[in-house]
Amino acid sequence: MSVSVLLAQLLNGVQLGLLLFLFSAGLTLIFGIMHFVNLAHGSLYMVGAYIAAEVFGRTNSFLAAGVAGVIGGIALGLVLERTVLSRFYERSHLEQVLATFGVILIANEFVRAIWGPASKYIAAPEFLSGVISLFGIAYPAYRLAIIAVSLLVALGLYILIHRTGTGVLIRAAASNPGMIAALGVNVRLLKAGVVGLSAALAALAGLMAAPISSVQPGMGEPILILSLVIVVIGGIGSIRGAFYAALIVGLVDTLGRIYLPLLLREFLDRSVAQAAGPAISSTLIYVLLALVLSFRPKGLFPVKHG
Repeated sequence: MSVSVLLAQLLNGVQLGLLLFLFSAGLTLIFGIMHFVNLAHGSLYMVGAYIAAEVFGRTNSFLAAGVAGVIGGIALGLVLERTVLSRFYERSHLEQVLATFGVILIANEFVRAIWGPASKYIAAPEFLSGVISLFGIAYPAYRLAIIAVSLLVALGLYILIHRTGTGVLIRAAASNPGMIAALGVNVRLLKAGVVGLSAALAALAGLMAAPISSVQPGMGEPILILSLVIVVIGGIGSIRGAFYAALIVGLVDTLGRIYLPLLLREFLDRSVAQAAGPAISSTLIYVLLALVLSFRPKGLFPVKHG
């Protein structure tokens, strides 16, 4: 396999990893700050994508679809926080899992009832529909846009968490919410703001993924599972950990799907190798998770409090 193909696959792995980070960052915020297991995060990703697809179908504008999808995701996240999540903040993780799993089931039936079972489609903006020459290879402009948007979001989150007063409050609330409340900070409002930001990131991820995949019921579950793996590998509550873990998972998955079948052809029939390669590649992600938990139970970049 040529060097140009390898570079293209490396870029694909980085693009997948950064898209996973875009989704995982919101999940990490809720885990790290509120210690809340929010399985409904995938539903926000799905509904945000559906809202964007609906607006795109009516306006044929990617920008309008993006604005509507993100605003709709934030609104849904805040409604979910007020009606469901806030009632389970002080309860056990098992109860949180059961409650938010119920939200997944409701959300999937909700989108089926409104938009039907058929897939929806959002086209990439016209100026991003071509290819760009990069490192001597022709690479889709839209995939590069995903990389750029995700990096900007990562930079924005770093500035928010580490360089602003709001970030100080967020980090303090993760360490000692009782003390922050005693100092006069409205912790409930802070939590609602974190949920809103998390929902915005999920909806943005759904929008960015739509032109390269289908918008369909249940689309949030596969990425949710991968994101849970990323959060644990990176370290629960660590944005930096989620960033690096997402890149690792994206590269492992992408390169494994390409190169494992080639390797297996040396030992197995071609058709068997082509079928087994992607399956083994997906398994490697969980092997990586097991290794990290064995040697670094708190993740690669655990949050340091205090």
